[in-house]
Amino acid sequence: MRAAAVLLALAAAPPVLEGLDAGFWVVTLSRALIFAIAAMALQFVLGRGGLVCFGFAAFMGIGAYAVGVAYANGVEDALVAFPLAMLAAGGFAALTGLAALRTRGVHFIMITLAFGQMAYFAVTALSAYGGDDGMTLWTRSTLGGFGWIEGRWPLYYACLGAAAATWALLRALGASRFGRVIDGARQNPGRMAALGFDVRRAQLAAYALSGALGGLAGALLANHAEYVSPAYMSWHRSGELIVMVVLGGAASLGGAGFGALVVVALEEVLAGWTQHWRIAMGLIVLAVALFARDGLAGTLTGALARLRR
Repeated sequence: MRAAAVLLALAAAPPVLEGLDAGFWVVTLSRALIFAIAAMALQFVLGRGGLVCFGFAAFMGIGAYAVGVAYANGVEDALVAFPLAMLAAGGFAALTGLAALRTRGVHFIMITLAFGQMAYFAVTALSAYGGDDGMTLWTRSTLGGFGWIEGRWPLYYACLGAAAATWALLRALGASRFGRVIDGARQNPGRMAALGFDVRRAQLAAYALSGALGGLAGALLANHAEYVSPAYMSWHRSGELIVMVVLGGAASLGGAGFGALVVVALEEVLAGWTQHWRIAMGLIVLAVALFARDGLAGTLTGALARLRR
């Protein structure tokens, strides 16, 4: 019921914002929904699987570059470019996951960071596709040969549809046997192995899936900005994604998505108030970490439940 209400509210946002002469916020919300997809994908391996990936931005960057490279070679249709982006990012996640999942804890964090930086420096060396300067997409991806996502509203609803589909997919997987295996592997991998489950294979599948969804977010981000840059893959962006998940609530998909919406909105609001907005953002994150251990979504849900009593 709550998910349906949130979806309806987000679907009604563009006409409401345009009516208030705040069309810029439609663009900002589109960007927030893109990061919500990435945050939910990260939550699936971080919150559910206990795998703190500090190189997740690489999956977004690979997805964005897959669209950019395809565009540069004359392939502009999303029906080709978006699956290619997901396949490239998911394949990179699977290959690097084979090595990363042999480690645990801080070693896993560092090896995912290392792989992410490798991807970052690899794309900066692609001089044919802009190198450090990135590359411009002069038009957005077509869909079946038509420009269905040109304009603010069509792109917004494409992002909303992708975010809703991502939430539904990961929620269904979380409630399945596969999701319970991932949960069990986080809590007690030895016991899960003793019960006959191939823990590493399940974790690798989850990691590859989250990477593919990160690639989808990157493909949408490339179309949103109409630009692709190595900066999409920096470790700072990976840190921002972790902040989104933790700020919203790492225990739930909805919390991760909510965290992405809050962080992107706060960036815009605080940047409009002061050029030192990062200090204010840091203080907000610190306050949430100290006083809202379940994240903003968990704290708000708990507060509403107490009010109903």
